[in-house]
Amino acid sequence: MLKNKSITEEKRNIEEAVDRRDSELRQLALNIHAHPELGYQEYKASNWLSTLLEKEGFAVKRGIAGLDTAFTATWTGKAGGPVIGLLAEYDALPGLGHACGHNLIGTSSVGAALALKDAFPELQATIQVIGTPAEEGLGGKVIMCEHGVFNHLDAAMMCHPKNKTMVIRGGLARVGATFKFYGKESHAASAPEKGVSALDALVGAYNAINSLRQFFSDDVRIHGVITHGGDAANIVPGYSEASFLIRCNTRKELEHVKEKVYTAVRQSAAAVGATSKIEEHLIYAERNTNKTLANLFKENLQLMGIEVSPPPLQGGIGSSDIGNVSQLVPTIHPYIKIGEATNHTHDFTNETKSEGGLKGMNQAAKALAMTAYDLCELPGALQRVKEEFANWQLENV
Repeated sequence: MLKNKSITEEKRNIEEAVDRRDSELRQLALNIHAHPELGYQEYKASNWLSTLLEKEGFAVKRGIAGLDTAFTATWTGKAGGPVIGLLAEYDALPGLGHACGHNLIGTSSVGAALALKDAFPELQATIQVIGTPAEEGLGGKVIMCEHGVFNHLDAAMMCHPKNKTMVIRGGLARVGATFKFYGKESHAASAPEKGVSALDALVGAYNAINSLRQFFSDDVRIHGVITHGGDAANIVPGYSEASFLIRCNTRKELEHVKEKVYTAVRQSAAAVGATSKIEEHLIYAERNTNKTLANLFKENLQLMGIEVSPPPLQGGIGSSDIGNVSQLVPTIHPYIKIGEATNHTHDFTNETKSEGGLKGMNQAAKALAMTAYDLCELPGALQRVKEEFANWQLENV
C-alpha cells in the first residue's frame, strides 16, 4: 500500500503492530464468519474475542448489563489518560450469516486494542473493548446504555464494512413493533357469518399505513411483513400478526409518526370487529456523529493512502443502536470499503470472508488505533472532541 510520507514514526509503529497480528486476526474473523450466531446467542464469538484479549493482559468482565454475550476488556497503560471505548459487534443475520460484516467489526476493534498495547505499553490511556451483542434488531447497546456501560467513556469508536469508505454518515431513529390481531375462527364456507377475520384486520391496517405515507416527510421509512396470516384457507383466521419497522430523523419525530401508525392498526381492527395488541420493541436513537473525531479518523485513513468518499446527499441511511451510545458520549461509526456488494445480501456475506474483507478489517484496526492514539497524544484533540459534544448537548438535550 502506498503511504503518505508525512505519517509519523508512532503511527508506523501502530501499522506494524496490527500487521504482526494480521494472521491471528484473520483466523479469528474467519472463525466467527464460519459460525454465525444470532443476537444474544453469540457465545462462541464473544468468548473467542474476549479470551484473546484476556490472554494478552486485558481485564475481562463477561455477562455485563445482564446480557450473557456482552463483555468489557480493559487495559490501562499509564493512569490519568482518557478512557477510549472500541466497540465490538459479532451477531449475524438469520438466513444470511455475516451479511453485515460483524465478524470484521468485532475483530478490528480487538486488533486495534492489541496494537495499542503492543506498540505503546506506557500509553497514558485506558483502552476498553466493549462487546455489544444483538445489534441486528434486538438492541444490545440500548440495554447496555440503560445500565450505564458507556457513561465513563471519553469517546467511543467502531468501524463498519461497506461498499464505500465514509466517515460521516447519519442513522435514523427507529422502533420495531409487532402488531397482533385477534378475531374469531369459523368455517369459511358454511358459517362465515360467525367468524371475525383477524387477517382482514391486518390487511386493513397494512393498507391504512400505506395511505399515510404521502403525509409523512421524506425521511420517514415504514416497512413491514406479515408473519402469520392464518392456518388454512377454509378457516376464518382467528389470529394474524405482522412485524413493522418505523424510522425517522429523530426520536422526537418518531413519537408522532408511530402514534399515527398505531392508530391505523387499532382502528382497522375495530372496523371489522377484531381486537389488536401492539408490542413495541426497543427504540434506536438517531446517530450523532462527532465530526471532530470523524475527521481525525479520516486523516488517518488518508495517511494510509485510503480514499474517503462523501456521504450520500439523500437517502442511503439505515439505523443502528450505536445511535443510543452517541447520545451519551462522543461517538463515530465510520465505514471501510471491502468490495462492491450491498450489506444484508448473500454477496456481502461472501465479501466478509474474502481477501477484500480481511484487508478492510486490517485497515479499520489501524485507523481505529491511530485515532485512539491521537486522542491521547495530539495536543487539544480530545478537548475539541468534547467541546463539540458539549455544544451538541446544549442544543439537543
